[in-house]
Amino acid sequence: MSALIPRRAPLDAPRAAAAHVAVSGLSLWFGGLKALTDVSFEVRPGTITALIGPNGAGKTSLFNCISGFYRPRAGRIVLDGADITATHPPARARAGLARTFQNIALFKGMTVLDNIKLGRHAHMKTNLLQALAYWGAARREEMELRAEVEREIIDFLEIDHIRNKPVASLSYGLQKRVELARALAMRPRLLMLDEPVAGMNREETEDMARFILDVKEEWGISILMVEHDMGMVMDISDHVVVLNFGKVIAQGPPAEVQRDPEVAAAYLGSGDPAELMRRLAAPREAA
Repeated sequence: MSALIPRRAPLDAPRAAAAHVAVSGLSLWFGGLKALTDVSFEVRPGTITALIGPNGAGKTSLFNCISGFYRPRAGRIVLDGADITATHPPARARAGLARTFQNIALFKGMTVLDNIKLGRHAHMKTNLLQALAYWGAARREEMELRAEVEREIIDFLEIDHIRNKPVASLSYGLQKRVELARALAMRPRLLMLDEPVAGMNREETEDMARFILDVKEEWGISILMVEHDMGMVMDISDHVVVLNFGKVIAQGPPAEVQRDPEVAAAYLGSGDPAELMRRLAAPREAA
């Protein structure tokens, strides 16, 4: 992938401070199966941290622990000094954590705009009865939300032309962009992206990579990303954490991780960093 340059799209609304997340000594097991063992790393404010590793390395289990879907057996997850290890997913969403999913989790019969607006539900002030009546404060909040979504998120992700279309009618790549839009509607301080370019062709991958860079540069959001596209990971990440069999085997800047023999062994079966770097540099075919 060639060098990526953020689009520098201006945004009007003030942003909350980017999150600092510290994972320390995290362990998770299911019966006799150890999914994670003593995992520790940090996501620095306003950076992109990539979580990589072979299939079965424990990446999804770790993601689910951080987002609150799994409860680790040991260790801590700390958000800006507050221990959130035992908090439920809605509380984490209110604290500024948002995520996308490997398998697209959108309401296919609803429009793009309505799907995006659902991302704000954790921050809405009106209750269910007020929303059903759609009057007074509920109506004002709905109008403000729609204006903000259209002005900031829809324009930012260049999906104005599909905002009133049902999600089911969209291409796979556009559906992934809508899911990113819904996560941004949550006003996250930490954005967790689960395989954001899985199944995309080269053009769609480069578009999504640019949007992710823009989110970091323009919105100032910390990003934690699980991704198998190693070329894209090495292009846009500030920090890379490598898992294998549930353990961290390497972490650091992308160039440093690429040269680690243990990383090459995990991916290639032999500790040859030069071969790993050759494969990363090889042109990727469009899907």
